[in-house]
Amino acid sequence: MILIAVISLGAIGAIGAVLLYAASKKFEVIEDPRIAQVQEVLPGANCGGCGYPGCGGFASACVKASSLDGMLCPVGGSPVMGQIASILGMEAASAEPMVAVVRCNGTCAARPRNNQYDGVKSCAIASTLYGGETGCSFGCLGYGDCVAACNFDAIHINPETGLVEVDEEKCTSCGACVKACPKNVIELRKKGPKSRRVFVSCINKDKGAIARKACANACIGCGKCAKECAFEAITVENNVAYIDFTKCRLCRKCVAACPTGAIHELNFPPRKEAAPAAAKPEAAKVETKEETNQK
Repeated sequence: MILIAVISLGAIGAIGAVLLYAASKKFEVIEDPRIAQVQEVLPGANCGGCGYPGCGGFASACVKASSLDGMLCPVGGSPVMGQIASILGMEAASAEPMVAVVRCNGTCAARPRNNQYDGVKSCAIASTLYGGETGCSFGCLGYGDCVAACNFDAIHINPETGLVEVDEEKCTSCGACVKACPKNVIELRKKGPKSRRVFVSCINKDKGAIARKACANACIGCGKCAKECAFEAITVENNVAYIDFTKCRLCRKCVAACPTGAIHELNFPPRKEAAPAAAKPEAAKVETKEETNQK
């Protein structure tokens, strides 16, 4: 009886093994070896900035795609995309380097608090409860959800201003901070030549008087910047101006035209101070009087 049981179990095991082998062959999924090659050159950040679930998902999408147009690893940038193109025998589309920009200039001095939040220090939670601790319901809350979301230590909160600041040398434009901000204060913009950028650091959609009362640095939607721009790069909608970085030529005339300082210019050389025009005429008048006295 024991021998029969052993033989029966052995036969069942053998039949099961044959069935499993047949099933594995029938439903076998052969992975393209290029996926592993592409994944090897990726930085392995798994940040999701490419729009796919991690580096593995992006590698698979690149291999399956007919071209690399629209495909970009924000962390690796053009050098990594060039390696991927070489592996796949395709051409890598050129892409402008991007960087995260904080579109809020409501510092503690410009945007005084009128209440205090005692709940969980989370922007996502606080934004569902009320507008914030100041009169501006559009600005940065300053609780650091974006800081926690960044895997590259590229964003921090300035303790003096209460605003988040981006370290452009560390920023990989993965977009994690953009997704983490419930107020949509952070935006990815073109890094620009020599890292020079011009943008409106405000998203307050209230009317001018209300916005200015809540924050001294707010955009009041006056439209002076749009009138000054010769390239039609500035639009004013819902009482707030916006600069299209694809049209902006970095002339900076809008910066000087803004009455509230809501338009920021980054990494430009200092402006040259104009020589006082009144000095020469006065000097000429003095000389003329001296000549008259001599005569």
